[in-house]
Amino acid sequence: MKLSLAIVALALAVPTVSYAQDSIAVASTDEYPNTFSSGSANVSPFTQKSKRFNDWAISAGVGVPLLQSGDLTSIKNGNGKNLFGYSAYVSIDKAITHAFGINLQYDRGETRQGWFNTKDAAPADLSQVGARTQYDAISLLGDINFSNLLRRVDNKSTYRWALHGYGGIGTIAYRAYQKDATGQRLMTEIKPFKLGSFFGQAGAGVKFKVNRRIDLETRLMYVFTGDDEFDGGGSQYSAINQREEQVSDNFFNATVGVSLKLGKHESHLMWHDPLQEIYYKLDVLANKNQDIEVCKKGDADNDGVCDDWDRQLDTPAGARVDGAGVALDTDLDGVIDLYDKCVTVPGPVENQGCPLTPTTTEPTGPVQESVSNMEGIEFDLNSDRILPSNTPILNNAVNYINSSNGTYTVIGATDTRASDEYNQKLSERRANSVKNYLIKNGVEASKLNAVGRGEKDLKYPECDPATKCPEWKNRANRRVYFEAK
Repeated sequence: MKLSLAIVALALAVPTVSYAQDSIAVASTDEYPNTFSSGSANVSPFTQKSKRFNDWAISAGVGVPLLQSGDLTSIKNGNGKNLFGYSAYVSIDKAITHAFGINLQYDRGETRQGWFNTKDAAPADLSQVGARTQYDAISLLGDINFSNLLRRVDNKSTYRWALHGYGGIGTIAYRAYQKDATGQRLMTEIKPFKLGSFFGQAGAGVKFKVNRRIDLETRLMYVFTGDDEFDGGGSQYSAINQREEQVSDNFFNATVGVSLKLGKHESHLMWHDPLQEIYYKLDVLANKNQDIEVCKKGDADNDGVCDDWDRQLDTPAGARVDGAGVALDTDLDGVIDLYDKCVTVPGPVENQGCPLTPTTTEPTGPVQESVSNMEGIEFDLNSDRILPSNTPILNNAVNYINSSNGTYTVIGATDTRASDEYNQKLSERRANSVKNYLIKNGVEASKLNAVGRGEKDLKYPECDPATKCPEWKNRANRRVYFEAK
């Protein structure tokens, strides 16, 4: 009976221990935030991979059980002497939140009751009866951390003490022996997982945190057996069981134990105080209260873009600009829209941006090639995504290429940050991204070829890896442009 219960408890415990969680490490010093308070100042989505706290533990302890109500006890009824037994427990503990957990617990022990210890010789008086009960139990307990549940004021200090409450049900198996002057005999035996073997227990405990791995705890539990034969008094209508009216032999169990917290994190979830973490972050925000001065250098060309990030500081008055302060050139012909007489059709500078050969919606003859190199679009850092602001430029490129008999090479480039190998692959992705966009919008695939030149084709060659260039130059180097073959 005892062996079978122990095997069941071990079988339930092994799979749960194997799933103990790990998370982001935190400081273990006395400075806030620390392992005794918030556990981590980092913020991350609450997923299995991003857990910041340990939430599994193994606990074990020993104690002293003493019958509180029964026909052979002394706390309530006085039918005997104060005889103390022994007990031990081991449990697998899972923290669900910072204030609630579930424990799978195995208990084993022996209660002693009556007028004498059954290990001693029985007195000659037959009315003096001694008894002992050996029990094994498995129970599922809810664990409420009252210290975390009731904390309402942030004291910004480490805390090592916590009050816990426990309650749950389980199955108990026992052998009850009775002894008198005629000898010792087995009075009652209950097997586990039978209808009459279910019991409940509840109580409280105080935990002390020794370090990130070890907790010490003392508990006082009250065990309700629901069985009038647990104390060894015999059958329901025996002479001993007629002495008192109660129908349940219950006992107290006082224990001391230790908990081993599992996982690689610095802090356990049951020692986490969310309020301290919130107050700490509020303090950090308050300390960062400072004025941010914008547009320190002004706007020299009055184009609406501060000189701090304006890439073209001498924009002509009246010209429309992009977010970087560069005058717009919709058709990429080298003539800004302010001076371009044909804004959407590329043309040479000497003809004010208009083509030398008039174009119609349906060309009747070959288009004269007047542009061999079209400046392209720019990209965000480490990105090959086409920005919405550049789609008008690409749409105009579609019209121009379709109206031309030539073929074009789509060339991708990067700035000098990152390695040569990474930049080469990034430039190829950028070129292919633009090529795919053009084909998707009507350009014949046979007219296009995509190549990447990495950081070997800089618009501003002075921006080598050893030189710290302004961001607008780095952005200009991150581009795609076209070359006519």
